[in-house]
Amino acid sequence: MSSLLEYFDFSQPSFYFALANILFNPIYWNIVARAEYRSHILTKLAGGHAYRGCAALAISIFSLGILRDYLYKAALEFQPIHPLLELDAVKAIAVVLFLSGNILVLSSMWALGFTGTYLGDYFGILMEARVTGFPFNVCEDPMYTGSTLTFLATALWYASPAGLLLTLIVHVVYRVALRYEGPFTAMIYANKDKKQ
Repeated sequence: MSSLLEYFDFSQPSFYFALANILFNPIYWNIVARAEYRSHILTKLAGGHAYRGCAALAISIFSLGILRDYLYKAALEFQPIHPLLELDAVKAIAVVLFLSGNILVLSSMWALGFTGTYLGDYFGILMEARVTGFPFNVCEDPMYTGSTLTFLATALWYASPAGLLLTLIVHVVYRVALRYEGPFTAMIYANKDKKQ
């Protein structure tokens, strides 16, 4: 019986590049968004325009996400494959997960709008009410859930145990991020309600 470790190549730098980016992204956007909330640094850098500051943050978050996805896919290409993950049934599951994940992410972005998606509430750009329709009536955090599903789908498509490990790390990082983001966002909206 072969060792499970033979399906991981931890000597590949691409694995660590992907891992570093997966860990960095949520830390980055949480630190920058909180700095904006406390000192309005991005708004000030944008000449006092909160929407421009939010757009600058959005561009950086989107760009880092593209880089993360590229590094993740590149990492999988250098990792061993597992024969059980090459089955047609697994490929079919990967397609369903990929489509489901993207539906959750894209419909979240549509429901939240640009500023809702890219932390506009930290800039004082608040929504009138909490979004409760689709996809937020399916799960509480559809953007993170959808993103995790697309990582999982990609790992399965490439038959990569290392991809499954990285997907688990994505899931854990998102859960940790939500423990900080959820209460902070709730506080922002609670303060809004007190002012009204």
